[in-house]
Amino acid sequence: MRPSIISFLFSLLAFALVAVATSVSFAQPSAKSTTSDVVVYGGTSGGVIAAVQAKKMGHSVVIVCPDKHLGGLSSGGLGWTDTGNKSVIGGLARDFYHRVWKHYQNDDAWKWQKKSEYGNKGQGSSAIDGKRRTMWIFEPHVAENVFDELVNEYDIPVFRDEWLDRKSGVSKSDGRISSIRMLSGRSCSGKMFIDATYEGDLLATAEVDYHVGRESRAQYGEDWNGIQTGVLHHGHHFGAVKTPISPYVVPNDPSSGLLPRISSKPPGNFGDADKRVQAYCFRMCLTNDPKNRVSFPKPKGYDKSQYELLVRVLEAGWREGFRKFDPIPNHKTDTNNHGPFSTDNIGFNYDYPEASYDRRREIITEHEVYQQGLMHFLANSPRVPADVRAKFAEWGLAKDEFVDNGNWPHQIYVREARRMIGKYVMTENELLKKRPTPQSIGMGSYTMDSHNVQRYVTPEGYVQNEGDIGVSTRGPYEIALGSILPKKKQCENLLVPVCVSSSHIAFGSIRMEPVFMILGQSAATVASMAIKDDLAVQDVEYGQLREQLLKEGQVLNYEYTYTGKAGIDPKQLKGTVVDDGMAKLTGNWGNSSSTGSWVGREYRHDGNKADGRSIATFQAKLKSGRYEVRLAYSHNANRATNVPVVVHHTEGNKIVLVNQKKVPPIDKLFVSLGEFTFSADTPAVVKISNQETDGYVIVDAIQWISK
Repeated sequence: MRPSIISFLFSLLAFALVAVATSVSFAQPSAKSTTSDVVVYGGTSGGVIAAVQAKKMGHSVVIVCPDKHLGGLSSGGLGWTDTGNKSVIGGLARDFYHRVWKHYQNDDAWKWQKKSEYGNKGQGSSAIDGKRRTMWIFEPHVAENVFDELVNEYDIPVFRDEWLDRKSGVSKSDGRISSIRMLSGRSCSGKMFIDATYEGDLLATAEVDYHVGRESRAQYGEDWNGIQTGVLHHGHHFGAVKTPISPYVVPNDPSSGLLPRISSKPPGNFGDADKRVQAYCFRMCLTNDPKNRVSFPKPKGYDKSQYELLVRVLEAGWREGFRKFDPIPNHKTDTNNHGPFSTDNIGFNYDYPEASYDRRREIITEHEVYQQGLMHFLANSPRVPADVRAKFAEWGLAKDEFVDNGNWPHQIYVREARRMIGKYVMTENELLKKRPTPQSIGMGSYTMDSHNVQRYVTPEGYVQNEGDIGVSTRGPYEIALGSILPKKKQCENLLVPVCVSSSHIAFGSIRMEPVFMILGQSAATVASMAIKDDLAVQDVEYGQLREQLLKEGQVLNYEYTYTGKAGIDPKQLKGTVVDDGMAKLTGNWGNSSSTGSWVGREYRHDGNKADGRSIATFQAKLKSGRYEVRLAYSHNANRATNVPVVVHHTEGNKIVLVNQKKVPPIDKLFVSLGEFTFSADTPAVVKISNQETDGYVIVDAIQWISK
């Protein structure tokens, strides 16, 4: 044979071998229409776990998704897992992190770095928990391999690169979805449907209520929702820069026009609702290992003028560009946003949640060009200070990650899109334990975290970011069954474990990948029980559901343990005690547990504002009678000497000024405010404010003791 024919035959053989190998690992089912008990739309981490749980419970299931790669953000670069309290992560979510741990027990897993070299780095408790056999920090391809192993192990058909027809692709009958159709013509019929997308496209097409943007503080009685002008958290604002930054092309000259990426619109009023969406970015996997490094590419459409504001930030002395280069195995990072000008593309995603597929692709491309250009600029531009440029030039994309996408993450970080308005809406009040959560199906614990929403010009003529906020949940919280269920009149066989029914600020904590897996498992459990008993998902009996979830290893409740330097358990104190976690807080209250003694998990402080905007209202239902009222506070030399405390009682109101510099005389914790008469018909109320105070105001607990 001639060499060309031999080469041709070898090419055919190689192609056939590749095709066989591909069919083993990632078989794309060929049927144009399928019928299964459960249809999962979306290949996110929550979607995969939901499918596995449905199969474990004996039901047929299929995943149909726009994704080419399973796992969403968990395999898309977010390897520095936002866990919070790891002890509340159970069930199949914990199994996922166990499988990651098993992978890293193999020497072959450590190609670019010795395991001993990596150590046990991570946030909170250890990244590698040998006793619990879990690993919480990992490379993107490792996570994707685990998700692929799961669908293969449970023999779950996966239709990839399939896009829901959002105009007429949902067929409903008698309040239930009967089938969904993709743009390709593929149809999936089922008894139960799970929307596991980040965007909530299925729930919206099924005409289920949803919300986009921030609610007002008043809508759900929250302190941390709505527009956050004047609230400066995390250092992701321009107040973190040593000198104010002018937003104008010619500094301090408004007539010269604004620099790129600064809005000319007013930001709105503090606490009001708006339709803006917190910023998106890509969680890049970077490396400084020359053997595995690809230099930052110069993207098509690169425009160096887009980074002029960054130049001014750097010239002002800001040097925190590497703060979120979080180390994952093999000399790689999960690189997230950090600082006033960062990988977060502020203000360029507002229409993404409800946009057409074409418009979403435009938005994603804009984000790619912006972020790739940002990294290229930092590593190469002579406008960047030499010390910064030299450090960035040492880094690049990891050659062995995202190999079919130019080493760039295949999933943009959709931090928030649509949020269902379902049977029950989770708010900060549940997360902060100000009121009980009904029918727990899992737990979260991460900080209520929103990234910046807009960048605007202040009345003084400087640039400012708005929307970044981080508020502790003060420990784990329960998530309600009703938050993954639509209202029954809207749909009886749909569950939504990702775009859950919650307020903007509550979603800031719920939106973590382990929680999506937890809720995915619980959603599939509800779906399976509804199929078994031929019920609407809203009618599944919670007692039976709870029993099944606990059997599956889900963690539904958490008992806080008071040990060591932890605060005093309110349950151990006599009388009626209301901790700051149960108080209604308005204004800006910070959390702390650094000084003295306190009740509960921590105490609050006003940041020494003395502006009268920080008010704490403690309320209790008492039997009629006379009570001594006590105030708990953590004393210190920087505290206010004139904290106004108002006791509302049956005979009127009494103002008591408390000197919080002094050691509290009762057990070094409480000071008596006096004795007062209260009625069972009217709640007992104590209010504390920081009006014209001369130091830090501390809010901890109020105690009523019957006399």
